[in-house]
Amino acid sequence: MVPTPLPDLDGLDAQALKALVMAKHSESLQQHQQLTSHAQEIEHLKLVIEKYRRMIFGRKSEKLSRELEQLEFRLEELETAQAAEQAAQEKAEAAQPHAVAPETKRRPRRKPLPEDLPREVVTHLPEHNCCPDCGGQLRQFGEDVSEQLERIPATYKVIRHVRPKFACAACERVVEAPAPSRPIERGLAGPALLAHVLVSKYGDHLPLYRQSEIYAREGVDLDRSTLAGWVGAASELVAPLVEQIRRHVLAAAKIHADDTPVPVLAPGNGKTKTGRLWTYVRDDRPAGLETAPAVWFAYSEDRRGEHPRQHLKNFKGALQADAYSGFHHLYGEGAIYEVACWAHTRRKFHDIHVVHASSTTTEALARIGALYGIEEQIREKPPDLRRLIRQQRAKPLLDDLRGWMEKMLRSLSAKSDTAAAIRYALSHWRALTRYVDDGLLEIDNSAAERALRAVAIGRKNYLFMGADSGGQRAAAFYSLIGTAKLNGLDPAFYLRAVLERIADHPINRIEQLLPWNVTAALTTNTKAA
Repeated sequence: MVPTPLPDLDGLDAQALKALVMAKHSESLQQHQQLTSHAQEIEHLKLVIEKYRRMIFGRKSEKLSRELEQLEFRLEELETAQAAEQAAQEKAEAAQPHAVAPETKRRPRRKPLPEDLPREVVTHLPEHNCCPDCGGQLRQFGEDVSEQLERIPATYKVIRHVRPKFACAACERVVEAPAPSRPIERGLAGPALLAHVLVSKYGDHLPLYRQSEIYAREGVDLDRSTLAGWVGAASELVAPLVEQIRRHVLAAAKIHADDTPVPVLAPGNGKTKTGRLWTYVRDDRPAGLETAPAVWFAYSEDRRGEHPRQHLKNFKGALQADAYSGFHHLYGEGAIYEVACWAHTRRKFHDIHVVHASSTTTEALARIGALYGIEEQIREKPPDLRRLIRQQRAKPLLDDLRGWMEKMLRSLSAKSDTAAAIRYALSHWRALTRYVDDGLLEIDNSAAERALRAVAIGRKNYLFMGADSGGQRAAAFYSLIGTAKLNGLDPAFYLRAVLERIADHPINRIEQLLPWNVTAALTTNTKAA
């Protein structure tokens, strides 16, 4: 709302001035009410968006992805409108310093700017070096400091490698330094640029044609086919490293597993088919162990159970997963035993509760929530202590929960959704309760679900993968980027460090380039310096 300009106040009588003040006050109140309404809607949208973000993974998430995108657009517009209205109101109040304005909503406190960013100090001195009132000498007694964040546009440089040639005066032998290695043989891309392309595509989900447009705006002509060639060559380069991640993950005593669909262009007919990305996560930090976490992705052209059988043929231990039937044949062979997911079970009751809340769904959610309350208190505690506390506190709750579910099942219609949710829990009861007997296990499969969120978010930014080989490349870089994040590394920094070294690195020591070893090496070098 644009405030109306003030008339000539000198020409108004007392009654007209009173009417003007009342009109301005009413206008200000209306602006305040509009800001309050927008603020309430913004807070509501933030809650809904956060809920959707927790749900964006795995099957049936495409509709949620689209709804989340629309909500984020709506939130962006509301926050922009709110800022514009606040600015207009402040401008109007500044023009009327004696007017009484209603209290406006306090702006959220801004986070301080990172200390590691470079600071450029600009000192603003008064126009006069003496007092503008009496002409006296000025002395400084303090200063006001404020900060403003600015962006420096991306810069590029060309590194020209010059190797002077020398000839022996006695025998005419030519002596020249060897050519420095490059991440891609005879390629133009340096390690930092190549890492940026890879993280933009697989970490920030920016397709190569969009990257090409961005580079063009910045004055560098890199067409999509050139970028695609770099990505393909880089995937071959890092393949041994991805294999090391796979071995590390499958050497665990417990892993988390899940899968999600990805659209893939079918050859020949121009249509898309549905491929799968499987994720396997090793993360024992919640049990207080210091073993490095890692995630390994694998691609398959369909969801047949033979794929996880092949992926896990050498694995022995606990498999934390949902109740996908493709995993079931693994549990009967003795080497792998099932640990089910309470989050998956809880979601069944929650979905019913959102649509049609009842005393049964309310109590089910409360009882499951009590189990999670115990887990929150023992996170990152040693496995033996976790097992002891679970036996003392969670096991009695689980026994009561089972009895209550069996009682409720007898009183519910067999065709009701709530009865189906209870039957699901009871039919997987042994796998759902196995975690109380082993402190290394988790109550749910959230580790795998978190790993798949990056894939689900990426589906918003591309229509399909170009071929099965594209799915395999995506799996490789999702593995590297995901594992870097789990170990607290910036993926672009990590990939740059790898690409600087991997071409000359001995293949029998490739494990030195795993994220946790890169972190350790950088820490050692920093201390030595």
